[in-house]
Amino acid sequence: MFKKRLTISFIIVTILCTMSACSLFDQTFDQIDETGEAPSNSTPEQEGNKSEPNPDPEQDEQAILIPEDSLQKKDKGDQVIKLQTVFNHMGYELTVNGEFDDATAWAVTDFQLQSDLLLASGIYDESTKTVLKDAIENNVPITAGSGLPQKVEPAFTDSGTEVIANPYDQLALINKEHALPADYIPEDLVFPNVRFPFTEDLPKKQMREAAAKSLEKLFAAADEAGLELFAQSGYRSYERQDAIFTSNSLEHGEETANTFSARPGESEHQSGLTMDITSPKVNFDLITDFGDTDEGKWIEENSAKYGFIIRFPEGKEEITKYQYEPWHLRFVGEKAAKEIMSQEITLEEYLETVE
Repeated sequence: MFKKRLTISFIIVTILCTMSACSLFDQTFDQIDETGEAPSNSTPEQEGNKSEPNPDPEQDEQAILIPEDSLQKKDKGDQVIKLQTVFNHMGYELTVNGEFDDATAWAVTDFQLQSDLLLASGIYDESTKTVLKDAIENNVPITAGSGLPQKVEPAFTDSGTEVIANPYDQLALINKEHALPADYIPEDLVFPNVRFPFTEDLPKKQMREAAAKSLEKLFAAADEAGLELFAQSGYRSYERQDAIFTSNSLEHGEETANTFSARPGESEHQSGLTMDITSPKVNFDLITDFGDTDEGKWIEENSAKYGFIIRFPEGKEEITKYQYEPWHLRFVGEKAAKEIMSQEITLEEYLETVE
């Protein structure tokens, strides 16, 4: 009798459970929307607390991709956009316009000055890429402007020439309209291993490291060509240039002196990127006849391969404001030098500063 009652009870319970389950299924089915998706069991409050999915999961990664190409002033395009984006990720505030402008050159220079492993040049090169990648991967703190302030009060020399804000820039324009700060002394001056017509280790033997290494390569190539090049005058301090210009002005008059001698601050020699060269064929003098020698002709044809230009070329006096100087080499790097020399233009024209 107990077993019979138990069986009947079990049947009744089973029927009730089945009916309940069917009712629940019907309710759920009725609530499915037109998209075919079942409603969430979460409350409106819970829905509001859900984090929005990232529409582009690679966005953060892409924002800090390191440009592979070497970059410098006048470059444009996607690689420059990457570079500007990377620096903004690190705390800079660059306009991401795809143009390697003065602000971008400042950011690169500022970053380089904060690393003991880099030479400050304003050029995004292989060494800078390596250090930048390491800084990002290891969260190395970088403070924008701590190496080189971006915003400075306008400054002028005693003669009224505007002082440039980034004297480290390898492509800095230094002329009668753009001067170096009076207190600027390159921090990476070295003695290039080349011939000089004198033996004393004078300051004028020095150049900035990158320029000095390139000058050594240029001299080695000239040696292989059977030529005799000698370096004559490289780095020159602001004070030394002041003394030279004063002496030339007293002898020739200031206006005439300024056609072949720069006022203090306006001389490329202070940048450490310049070397005057000569040869025994002109008695080691710095004269225009050097351009007619085998050495002078070779320099005109080959200097760009090593990153140098003839800074004051013949026929460009109206632009440079200086006489023809075939002996005056300025280091700008291979990329810029090849373009300048192949087009027979000046640094002013290359940087598009001539109206």
